[in-house]
Amino acid sequence: MRYMIIVKATQESEAGVMPSEALLARMAAYHEELARAGVLLDGSGLAPSSSGWRIQYAGDERSVVDGPFTESRQLIAGYTLIQVKNREEAAEWVRRFPNPAIDGGETEIEVRRLFELEDFGESEVIDRFKTLGVGGAS
Repeated sequence: MRYMIIVKATQESEAGVMPSEALLARMAAYHEELARAGVLLDGSGLAPSSSGWRIQYAGDERSVVDGPFTESRQLIAGYTLIQVKNREEAAEWVRRFPNPAIDGGETEIEVRRLFELEDFGESEVIDRFKTLGVGGAS
């Protein structure tokens, strides 16, 4: 099972404040531990929403909305992808995740399981995704 550990943005991360060397060191140590255990798939920080955009859909119409976006606690500042046996193992790893707040203050992370292609059943369309090697296909 694959899980995404979603680091929520803060006012500091949205303002482009970079993490301290000490926070980066804690994050590196945690990710090295994940890698040694063979569960790390990927992880990265995201630039502030001011450098991003959204696509809004209304039927077949699309419009581009440039950042920055409000409500920083609803935005994502980074992520880590892990692959583990079950939810309990994921929870064990997540409990050890360092506090990602730049100032060491209040923030939160969210954890979500990624769908696997097997969750959708067998079909020609799912086989197309498997051919692409996405959705957990190996």
